[in-house]
Amino acid sequence: QELRSGRFWRGVLAEAAATLIFVGVVLGASAAPGPLAPALAGGLAAGGLVCTLGGPQANPALTLALLCTRKLSALRGATGVLAQCAGATLASAAARAALPDDTGLVTRVSAVGTAGTALAWETFATFQLALAAFAAADHTAPQAGLALGSAVAAGALAAGPFSGGSMNPARSLGPAIVTGVWDDHWVS
Repeated sequence: QELRSGRFWRGVLAEAAATLIFVGVVLGASAAPGPLAPALAGGLAAGGLVCTLGGPQANPALTLALLCTRKLSALRGATGVLAQCAGATLASAAARAALPDDTGLVTRVSAVGTAGTALAWETFATFQLALAAFAAADHTAPQAGLALGSAVAAGALAAGPFSGGSMNPARSLGPAIVTGVWDDHWVS
């Protein structure tokens, strides 16, 4: 029944498009030196997507959180995650073709700490993003966009020096598929 719904397929398309836009913006900003540009670009893109598309997760971690709390059906969650991964892979392929160097595409564990340290920071950043997403769920689009955009930027800035600050498995998976670089991918 759910598969026959136009609303269901519009939601799946929104997930794919939102993830393509989000990952594309972050990867484009990753060409700039330092962590500030991708963090701000990610925050602004996330806030804008919430305001314009009305709340796609564009993030398998958030989709999984919604599944675990039964706010999303299993079918909707599974197709959403597939759409998110497809959108991220398309954005990564486009970024790799457009950018002169693909070293900034893949999130990596930095030399600042260990993979364990990176995992701890990535977990913390993703937790605060999920907390903001659940808290903003009952608010109007501008307030929710500001809350989620701020959480994305703050998490990327906090975890970025250790893990790349992805907080989004699709953002990390797309570039890994396109480049073939899987070093410490389990962290993000």
